[in-house]
Amino acid sequence: MIELRNVSKTFVLNGRRKVVADNLSAVFPSRTAVAILGRNGAGKSTLMKMLAGTMEPDEGEILSTGTTSWPVGFAGSFHADLTGLQNTRFIARVYGVDTDELADFVEDFAELGQHFDLPIRSYSSGMRSRLAFGVSMGLRFDTYLVDEVSAVGDAAFKAKSEALFQERMRTSGAIMITHSLGQAKRMCDKVCVLESGHLHFFNNVDKGIAFYQELMRQPHPDVQAARQAARRAV
Repeated sequence: MIELRNVSKTFVLNGRRKVVADNLSAVFPSRTAVAILGRNGAGKSTLMKMLAGTMEPDEGEILSTGTTSWPVGFAGSFHADLTGLQNTRFIARVYGVDTDELADFVEDFAELGQHFDLPIRSYSSGMRSRLAFGVSMGLRFDTYLVDEVSAVGDAAFKAKSEALFQERMRTSGAIMITHSLGQAKRMCDKVCVLESGHLHFFNNVDKGIAFYQELMRQPHPDVQAARQAARRAV
């Protein structure tokens, strides 16, 4: 379980304030997959970073029980001069799991072939993502933080990624950012919609998606504010 208690986060850029989280309070239950929907720029990735503990809120606190993953698929922590295998073994040692077992799992899942034994710097972005997703899912967490699961690879690899995710959800929970409404329906039990710093929580996935779709038919809040300012200036 992860709980947000009165969490606030604001950025200031070029003199303009952007409120990402406005006194948010919510509970993400254990063994439950929750989709986070929202416009581009709504702050979904910032929320994910705060849940992961890599960014601090301005106010409030985030509490959790059990273990929480880093954002699944994140490849930024790989050492470019080490091979895929060496990076995998290093992560296994950090998390105290069997190095051979994790290496065998990742090699089979990521489908990198001989590239698994080559330096990360020689990888394409897609290869890095496949390696990162394999390492992430090869470790067991109580809650997985996911940004666009199965977003990389051909149709067969996407299907395999989604099947692996579903298997993990038998014993774990997940908080997943996605732009695919079909994916949210297939893979999630609940939906959150982030808009203007507020988090709208829906226990019914279809109702959450309907709310999001209606929201997307409306002008962006920044556009609305600009129009109102223009009318006042006339």
